[in-house]
Amino acid sequence: QVQLVESGGGLVQAGGSLRLSCAASGNTFKINDMAWYRQAQGKRRELVATVQPIGTTTYADYVKGRFTISRDNGRSTIYLQMNSLEPEDTAVYYCNADYITRVGTQTFWGQGTQVTVSS
Repeated sequence: QVQLVESGGGLVQAGGSLRLSCAASGNTFKINDMAWYRQAQGKRRELVATVQPIGTTTYADYVKGRFTISRDNGRSTIYLQMNSLEPEDTAVYYCNADYITRVGTQTFWGQGTQVTVSS
């Protein structure tokens, strides 16, 4: 089992930057891939970026070139550096971790952190 706690959200003007953090605790050595998702009000949750244990990353097209996901395995923490923020980036951002079990993987979620971008 793992617990995920996000932090770093807030209110920022369009064009600004924020850095989100997600700290994992518990059996962190069993965590495989981690990711950031977001959910805007009235919309479905969508994938933002993923990072593997070795650091390989993927990004949704709508954040490529603006957002950077990174991972510190020693601190069991992932980050999301968000630059050139747009009002459309306003959402609750969630951290996600794939936890390796004896029969496969189990997905854990954090509680989310609100990001609001004003125009």
